[in-house]
Amino acid sequence: MLRMPEPDHSVLARRSEIAAALRRIVPHEAVIDSAIQMRPYESDGLTAYKQMPMLVVLPQTTAQVSEILNYAHANTIKVVPRGAGTSLSGGALPLEDGILLGLAKFNRVIDIDFANRCVVVQPGVTNLAITKAVEHEGFSYAPDPSSQIACTIGGNVAENSGGVHCLKYGLTTNNILGLEMVLITGEVIRLGGKHLDAEGYDLLGVMTGSEGLLGIVTEVTVRIIKKPETARAVLIGFPTSVAAGQCVADVISAGIIPAGMEMMDKPAIHAAEAFVNAGYPLDVEALLIVELDGPQVEVDDLLTRVEKIARANRAKTLRVSMGEDERLLFWAGRKAAFPAVGRISPDYMCMDGTIPRKRLPEVLAGIARFSKKHDLAVANVFHAGDGNLHPLILFDANKEGELARAEEFGADILRLCVKVGGVLTGEHGVGVEKRDLMSTMFNEADMEQQLRIKCAFDSKNLLNPGKVFPTLHACAEQGRLIVRGGNLPHPHLPRF
Repeated sequence: MLRMPEPDHSVLARRSEIAAALRRIVPHEAVIDSAIQMRPYESDGLTAYKQMPMLVVLPQTTAQVSEILNYAHANTIKVVPRGAGTSLSGGALPLEDGILLGLAKFNRVIDIDFANRCVVVQPGVTNLAITKAVEHEGFSYAPDPSSQIACTIGGNVAENSGGVHCLKYGLTTNNILGLEMVLITGEVIRLGGKHLDAEGYDLLGVMTGSEGLLGIVTEVTVRIIKKPETARAVLIGFPTSVAAGQCVADVISAGIIPAGMEMMDKPAIHAAEAFVNAGYPLDVEALLIVELDGPQVEVDDLLTRVEKIARANRAKTLRVSMGEDERLLFWAGRKAAFPAVGRISPDYMCMDGTIPRKRLPEVLAGIARFSKKHDLAVANVFHAGDGNLHPLILFDANKEGELARAEEFGADILRLCVKVGGVLTGEHGVGVEKRDLMSTMFNEADMEQQLRIKCAFDSKNLLNPGKVFPTLHACAEQGRLIVRGGNLPHPHLPRF
């Protein structure tokens, strides 16, 4: 069983007092303390696990966030930050004795600076809204998670999100220039800015992917890029997933860096096609979507080279987009794969691990073995170009034992990712989902060094406690936290 931090009953007893204090900082209606109104906040995108927060507070200025955190620090109250709640690793799972601090009201685009190719936004602005704000001048924001219509840039920073175009254009960490953030003490600091590089330690890199453990982001400066002259996508169907995986490796080893390179197996292909009608071939076992962009002459040459490599790997079908609408339709099916799978299974668990590309056929074979072992179906959808896997484990939470089997299935996949030289997460974060698997990748000394950074920002362990790291023990005489516990079981969180 995964152990969340024990509730502080002294804090719970002061719930009304805490609510009153918060209402002195924000308008009365911005503090939510009724059970009915707090229900939408009981989980994030990892809906198998739920926990009602003690209180929800919705500030709308940096000054208010500063006051809230200063109060929480002075009174030793835990705080869980939350963006749009699309996290798939339980990163925004509330705490019974903690304040849930929502950033939905931070939804303004502050500054668009085409001369410096950057945009300054508040953390509640959605990923897609950034591109919408600049596309009239031929610009875009490159990272594009499948949930980009809903996920917010603050959450993207917290999880270091990627997307289908991260192979060529990078993850969130490669596309942000500056942050304004509030520390748990209430201090407001700025990291980076509109310039390309900041002096000193790379604190911007430390914050990106820190999952709300170090501070709360209240402003983000992102890099925008000019849209390429030409972009064309090609659908390639294969008789086996192994053949598709080998094609991925061959394309990259040929020195070709596609803008995007995605793969789906047969269950995912059929679900996406039924949902979107993108024109996917239904008689193949695996489908690659490869996008090439740049000057037209370059794209034409690369398409010819990719087709040659695909044919050498026994491609059964090959279809190139003939216009922008068709290219977007190809991607629409892939980006709708998660909700599409939701139509064929009562529940699913979306995993997130990253492996070396050359081990792709081996890991796919392993996932198939685990599917038989746990007697659960799986649909594979992933960023093939950078080895970021997203197996969707299908189950029915209403059937006794299926959720537990799904969790063990997921744990087996992640252990295999680490075994072949990969990592536990590519873009969804550790959260609570992978927390107790951290010891499969890091030893005690590794995690203690990471915790030194946590303690430098949050010595009381008040920001998002219970996430990322396994069992924590306070070491008051040295003013830091240490981690204990070897190989812990995969999480089983409270279910309500």
